[in-house]
Amino acid sequence: MKGKLLIIGFGPGSFQHITERAREAIQESDIIIGYKTYVELIEGLLTTQEIISTGMTEEVSRAQEAVRQAEQGKKVAVISSGDAGVYGMAGLVYEVLIEKGWKKDTGVEVEVIPGISAINSCASLLGAPIMHDACTISLSDHLTPWSLIEKRITAAAEADFVIALYNPKSGRRTRQIEEAQTILLKYRSPETPVGLVKSAYRDRQTVVMTNLIDMLDHEIGMLTTVIIGNSSTFLYDGLMITPRGYQRKYTLNQTVQPLRPHQRLQKEAEPWALEQRDDVKPLKNRTVTAISVKESPRELAEEALQMIVGENQGVSQDLMVKQDIQSIFELAVSPGVANKKFTAKQMMTLSEIVGEEGVMEYTQDHYIKLQILTSNPNEIVEKLAAASFLVAPVGDVLTVKACDFCDGEKKDSIPYVEELQERLGGMELPKELKLGVNGCGMACYGAVKEDIGIVYRKGGFDLFLGAKTAGRSAHPGQIVAEGITPDQIVGVVERIVQEYKQKAYPNERFYKFFKRVKQVQGFVHQDITPKIKIEAAACGE
Repeated sequence: MKGKLLIIGFGPGSFQHITERAREAIQESDIIIGYKTYVELIEGLLTTQEIISTGMTEEVSRAQEAVRQAEQGKKVAVISSGDAGVYGMAGLVYEVLIEKGWKKDTGVEVEVIPGISAINSCASLLGAPIMHDACTISLSDHLTPWSLIEKRITAAAEADFVIALYNPKSGRRTRQIEEAQTILLKYRSPETPVGLVKSAYRDRQTVVMTNLIDMLDHEIGMLTTVIIGNSSTFLYDGLMITPRGYQRKYTLNQTVQPLRPHQRLQKEAEPWALEQRDDVKPLKNRTVTAISVKESPRELAEEALQMIVGENQGVSQDLMVKQDIQSIFELAVSPGVANKKFTAKQMMTLSEIVGEEGVMEYTQDHYIKLQILTSNPNEIVEKLAAASFLVAPVGDVLTVKACDFCDGEKKDSIPYVEELQERLGGMELPKELKLGVNGCGMACYGAVKEDIGIVYRKGGFDLFLGAKTAGRSAHPGQIVAEGITPDQIVGVVERIVQEYKQKAYPNERFYKFFKRVKQVQGFVHQDITPKIKIEAAACGE
């Protein structure tokens, strides 16, 4: 039986603003998948559904789990606040499906259920600020480079759009809203009305009316939507109003209008209309500079469509505009699993590829993490491979971390580490997993502090599982086997990783998985958490 994906936007969060179809979809679902805060907002609508909730920034794992459950025949609701198609889960779910070769007619059924987006809910509390052309811009640069966000803010400001800023500020991202204000002040009056709405239609709702120059004097956070008026927006009696432009056709203080409805549509009443332009010329049977008979907008549009689909063979293809779609390509590179030495040529290659706008970050895993804006990731990988780099994906994947084997002198276990890298490195998993390897019993590299650790000692490998690498209750992995023979170690580790991949919950770290299932490939979990009283930290955590 085919499953179904119900991608639901449930609006701002109050039950009164959830559509009837969204309610029905939630109730008919077998599984609800969503950010834990969103699950809490719809708790009153839940009955017997299975709940899978994860934290912020874990949208990919939610989308992957939703697709997996639907492929098993379940009805799965993927929930988003606002509208699922506006900075929500709809696009990401489709991307995961497409990556798996999904087809609309033969794959699992998908229904996207619209909801009220933040720009609409917040605007209703402010008055009528988006009555004319408006746009939304997210200030989060986690997925979009800030240089591109700056261009979008500049373009919207210069074009006099009403602008709604999503994700304006967080605990770590504080400068973006300040830089956005600086850009906007180049094109807008300091007195431009600004509305700040936090938690629209929720218990802690706040609405603040201010202006562009003073807006940073008020509290702005991740739950705030910032709506910035255009050049005609004004404040009246605590309301923010953007005129629609009716003054061009209507006299607002007169009951009887100077122009009747049929007259308002005449060319004489619309002097700015396209039909009135003398410089509009046809495209067919002419060069770009030729001048002939005028055409209507419809004829121009039809000719443009013919150019795109190739029906008009007489028009030069040079007139067609193609646009490369660029995105941030993230990956990690290193000289090798055991090799820790970069060459001058490799560093020059990195400098050339990353350029001025990219980012290079050295990590504690002995990799350099790259963030590159490109429309051709394959070309990047080819250049790195040509420079003898080990290239690996980043995110929820397996990373092999190894010592330098005393600069290669203790080389007996290196072939097995390289085989582990070849077979497991970069494997997609429910959560990032670190496989640490030490080449001798000194274990100075700290393999025992990773999710899975192996230490080569006296011709065999000792195996450690379930280290907790961070937090005040951090602990090393527990030793579960000693002296595993070299010809067995790769298979043993691979089977452990495969079991974790198949049975772990989305975003479940390996130590939590090991503790929950009690046994992995015959290796039994033992609770080695220190049994001591831990005083509350000064920060309250």
